[in-house]
Amino acid sequence: MRRLFATLLLAACSLAPAISHAWWNDEWNFRKEITLDLTPAGANIAGSPAEVPVLVRLHLGNFGYFGDTLPDGADLRFVAGDDKTPLKFHVERYDPTNNLAFVWVKVPRLAGGAAEKIYLYYGNPKAPAGSDAPGTYDPSQVLVMHFGGTSPVDATAYANNSSASGAEATSASLIGDGVKFTGAGVVTIPGSASLRLLPDKGVTLSAWVRIEAPQAEAIVLELAAPGRSLTLGINDAQVFARYQPDGAAVAQAQSAPILAMGQWHHLAVTVSSNRFALFVDGVEVSSSPADIAEIAGTLTLGGTARSTNFLTGEIDEVQVSNTVRSAEWLQAAARSQGIDSLLVAYGNDAQKEGGEVSYLKVTLDNLTVDAWVVIVILAIMFVIAMLIMVSKALFLSRVKKANAAFLKEFDKLKGDPTALDRPEADDAPGDEALDESPFMPHVKGHEDKYRVSTIYRLYHHGVQEMLGRVGLKSVGARAVNSLTPQAMASIRAAMDATQVRMTQKLSAQMVILTIAISGGPFLGLLGTVVGVMITFAAIAASGDVNVNSIAPGIAAALAATVAGLGVAIPALFGYNWLNTQIKEINADMRVFVDEFVTRVAEHYS
Repeated sequence: MRRLFATLLLAACSLAPAISHAWWNDEWNFRKEITLDLTPAGANIAGSPAEVPVLVRLHLGNFGYFGDTLPDGADLRFVAGDDKTPLKFHVERYDPTNNLAFVWVKVPRLAGGAAEKIYLYYGNPKAPAGSDAPGTYDPSQVLVMHFGGTSPVDATAYANNSSASGAEATSASLIGDGVKFTGAGVVTIPGSASLRLLPDKGVTLSAWVRIEAPQAEAIVLELAAPGRSLTLGINDAQVFARYQPDGAAVAQAQSAPILAMGQWHHLAVTVSSNRFALFVDGVEVSSSPADIAEIAGTLTLGGTARSTNFLTGEIDEVQVSNTVRSAEWLQAAARSQGIDSLLVAYGNDAQKEGGEVSYLKVTLDNLTVDAWVVIVILAIMFVIAMLIMVSKALFLSRVKKANAAFLKEFDKLKGDPTALDRPEADDAPGDEALDESPFMPHVKGHEDKYRVSTIYRLYHHGVQEMLGRVGLKSVGARAVNSLTPQAMASIRAAMDATQVRMTQKLSAQMVILTIAISGGPFLGLLGTVVGVMITFAAIAASGDVNVNSIAPGIAAALAATVAGLGVAIPALFGYNWLNTQIKEINADMRVFVDEFVTRVAEHYS
């Protein structure tokens, strides 16, 4: 029994690495985990809609690896949660310069009330383009307009393109490009065999709409044939759907005043053989019975085919299906395409080996250009500060060592009473006389040893000042001259001046450390503020607001502040330590000046 248990345990352990390191295709280096959340905490969809084109918004807040993809996103691939089944998709917009992308992914079936994962693979420089716009939609989807380009075109295989457009194209709409209506023009899509209402199959019309002011019977979409029409429109802040057959009573469904001005709303109407229903933001708000007849005619956007009831506002993502979409299907569409994007949550990125990308790499990959500029400046400042601290520390160490060696020699003169005798001074006082001065310790032949000694330089200048005021007789004779208090004050003043100049030399370049201490954090804060501004601007442009979209950008922005503190903190410690060393050397010089002047005064007073 134990042997069987051990065998099973070993088998499970051998399989574990293969399970945890599953990878769809080794030619792709990276993948991103995406969760489609239908739980109450997410999109809150109870049903299980099938073949829903889900919008994936990529931007700096949730995807910092545009540099690892091909410039046009041709290497993007989407794989189901089993990490084996490729999913159909197409790219509406891919802009690595501005770190924005809008990709539509066809999900075979969403699990109602649950969360499931799909994977985005990227990072294959040899990958051919995998975008397939017609394959992203099921056969019932007969029209999809993303509004990219000057003339609106159909993204489905039915090619129901517009024949005329009186709307203004906008590049910053809800989902990439859109159109803006000013109350004087429409977009016309000619009738076709696919673009029509058949009572036994039904139809679904939908569009994203934003208005800035209440409308008066403005038409968003109209499918019209001679004598009958189906319209989706706005009256005041209400949404209405109207079916008008030949010579029969008009059937209408109308919502309460629920449209918020200046905000995007998903409007949809579904029509079956005996009923049509009105949806706003994926929720059914009204319905009406109706005896539906076939409508095979023109589809117009922003007004009627008769050039009346013009809309003043923006429209994006118009879709038409020749079937009745379920309420769950419309909910999934509205809650994956909107600003909140409750259906789609973005997870971590992983490398091909199966290891998670490090937090440091995530942060660095999300850095904006301005943050890199600040960090480079701070890096240069850090290198300069470190060079100054190291060189200054070595220099001060040599100075202290030389001072200690010189003081040791100088202290030997104290016990030699004949050392105060003057040597012959046939020559004028100078370096030669200085070298033979009774105040000169045994440094001849060792000048290089004391070259960096600040106390030696003080001594050198003090003796020069003394020899300029004291006459020298023959060797062994006592000094006949004396130094007046004014002469002693002059010697002290000269040595004080020398001390000040040497203190200035010791403190040279310390101001650069103070600049690093005070300026580093402020430069880092500047980079952080600008990075946060850019992050929020990117989020506003993409319309995806959640923690996963905000956190990487904020973390990258804070990296500039970390860099600033990384410069300031070592510079602060180094500055305080060096300043303490300089103060110690300065104190030693101050003591030596007092000692030297005192000894001179004792023997030449």
